[in-house]
Amino acid sequence: MTSNSPLWRHGDFLRLWAAQTVSDFGARITREGLPMMAVMALAATPSQLGLLYALSSGPALLVGLTAGDLVDHTARRPILIAADLVRGAILIALPATAWLGWLAMWQVYVAAASVAAASVLFDIADHAYLPGLVGKPLITDANAKLSATESVAEMGGPALAGVLFQWLTAPIAVAVNAATYLLSALLLARIRVPEPPPAAGARRRGWVDGVVTGAKTAWAEPRVRTLLIMTGTGGLFGGFFGALYIAFVLRGLGLGPILLGLGIATGGVGALAGSVLVQPIARWVGVGPAICLAGALSALGTMIVLLAPANPVGGMAALVVSQFLGDAFGVVPLVLAISLRQSVLPLNVLGRVGATFRALGGGAAVAGALAGGALAQSLGLRQTLLLAIGGLLLGPLIGALSPLRQVKEMPVGS
Repeated sequence: MTSNSPLWRHGDFLRLWAAQTVSDFGARITREGLPMMAVMALAATPSQLGLLYALSSGPALLVGLTAGDLVDHTARRPILIAADLVRGAILIALPATAWLGWLAMWQVYVAAASVAAASVLFDIADHAYLPGLVGKPLITDANAKLSATESVAEMGGPALAGVLFQWLTAPIAVAVNAATYLLSALLLARIRVPEPPPAAGARRRGWVDGVVTGAKTAWAEPRVRTLLIMTGTGGLFGGFFGALYIAFVLRGLGLGPILLGLGIATGGVGALAGSVLVQPIARWVGVGPAICLAGALSALGTMIVLLAPANPVGGMAALVVSQFLGDAFGVVPLVLAISLRQSVLPLNVLGRVGATFRALGGGAAVAGALAGGALAQSLGLRQTLLLAIGGLLLGPLIGALSPLRQVKEMPVGS
């Protein structure tokens, strides 16, 4: 992320970057804000909040299965703008119904699922759109910059949500959140560079063909096939970890919600540091080795919290170090893997391949969460989380034994 990067003079990328920064903050405010609204305005019960979380998580699998064909056979920028407008319209409807006295929990459920679905569609279309906007030689630099502001949003978004909902009423705070998506859509509409035209004779063939084509394309390219396998194992064992992590910190370490929140925010700082280090690490050890090495270090960094003493001081210290290292090293393979995918595959299949990755990762995470919860009942939280760490190390090991280890520089000729 050097100051002499050509992207600093690329006006349309800067507009996209600004739009995504605003949208990233909006997404974090939505993630924290809808449960806050449910609690503050509707006195939601724990079971209702659990259902709300599930409805916010499920669309990754469903949209991942259905969106690839649409993204690859439609102009991507209008999809990004439409996703922002849909999210803004859905959220502005909530304060409107609240002011009229009609707000009900089912409306919050529908809003959570709809906004999550639009967010996944935005993400898939964005990854397919970016290489055509900046060119493949600049794709890693562009992804690193986007990752940096996403990390800032991860640090500041939840805190901003708390301030908005503390200072304003819940309906007004949600209305402010809706405005972030409308601003993002406006910035995207100001991009001037036309998109590369679709391939001659390209036509939509339905979501089933999109899933099949995305999976076949990813599997046919050895380096991308390895990334797909790593995504599946990471999603599965990450689901183990994600389902049990908060319970372990609260019960096993005896930390309260405030300390937990501060510890998680430290992960955002680590992710920001990692996004700055992506390109230096890739130049130092090579792109493929960096994906494997950083993935392994991220898993090992996360394991630190499992070794913490069960007291607030030691537990908090371990949580902070674990979050920082885990997220710092975790960003590196994420940025490089997406950039490698975008570099080696044709532009006209990026939507379908991206959707395949999202669907596999989301489905594996759901399976992992269910399996992890069941195992924890018999093995215990700490033991199951250690098993999850072992599983998270499996992906980097697979990568180290695959053609991925031979990728020293980011390919730019495909």
